[in-house]
Amino acid sequence: MADGDGLLEIQGRKRATQTASVSLPAPVPSPSMVPGASSLDIFSFTHTPNYCEENVYLLCKKLCEVGAADPMGADLFVVFISNEEKMVPLWHQKASIRNDGLVLWDYHVICIQSRRGKVFDLVWDLDSSLPFPSPINVYFSEAIQPMYSPNLVNSRLFRVVHAPLFLRCFASDRSHMKDDLGNWLALPPKYEPITSEDGTKNNLDKYIHMLAADVSANIQDLVHGVFSNEYGVLVGETMMEWFFSQIHQ
Repeated sequence: MADGDGLLEIQGRKRATQTASVSLPAPVPSPSMVPGASSLDIFSFTHTPNYCEENVYLLCKKLCEVGAADPMGADLFVVFISNEEKMVPLWHQKASIRNDGLVLWDYHVICIQSRRGKVFDLVWDLDSSLPFPSPINVYFSEAIQPMYSPNLVNSRLFRVVHAPLFLRCFASDRSHMKDDLGNWLALPPKYEPITSEDGTKNNLDKYIHMLAADVSANIQDLVHGVFSNEYGVLVGETMMEWFFSQIHQ
């Protein structure tokens, strides 16, 4: 992994390398704590490094169980962040060795809580150094950040999945975390692998596979699809905050 100005640190679920230098924006100051947010401590959540999809699965269940979210998870959305190249820059990541917390992930997973009637929605990211949770506008301005080059291939795509569907349908046998000899690339969680309600053992690839051509610009199709499609909807980087504002309508 690389350190120093102009170098991106790549933290893949399967690799860690470095890339060529690019011009980066200056880091922005950390936000203050979210007024009225849940008093849940981040350390009360299960977190296994490099297994963000499972961490978010368990986070959603816990938020429902302790009354911090709707009991069925109706106000929660699981968001996979990736792209065709599987190289997505995110800032304020704990895994980074840089001052600005920049990491280039192959994919990342967060939870967004839609709060109808409130000033802002909340982002729950167990791997972020930002306040936990953070307002969606703060998270997007600081962790996502506007792309520093409009032609950069690392433009992010967002697969948004309604949590009730995700909790019923998601499954992972963790095979993506083994090398060709069957050795673990990162130690797995101590609990058993997650299987779906219908017995599916592994469908992680269907969540992280993203093509820019599949992004819809029709907001009505997106809002309808997020509540009905097993694998959610694919939203472009410039539409994400607006998309969540429309869910409240």
